[in-house]
Amino acid sequence: MARAMFEYTKEILTKVSFDVSLFCKEVQKAINRLLPYELEELKLFIVFLSKQNPHLIASLTYLK
Repeated sequence: MARAMFEYTKEILTKVSFDVSLFCKEVQKAINRLLPYELEELKLFIVFLSKQNPHLIASLTYLK
């Protein structure tokens, strides 16, 4: 179940990557839902996604 939530979170973040404020809200939701080791994977995913969309790099501040 937890892994499904992580995959769902990645899908949502990809879909809302056009809007920084919406993306940040979804990151905050993910922080509350995901397990600690999944948060580390989420950081890597956001770094990967921010290479395609540099405006998203600010959302990493929520994960520190």
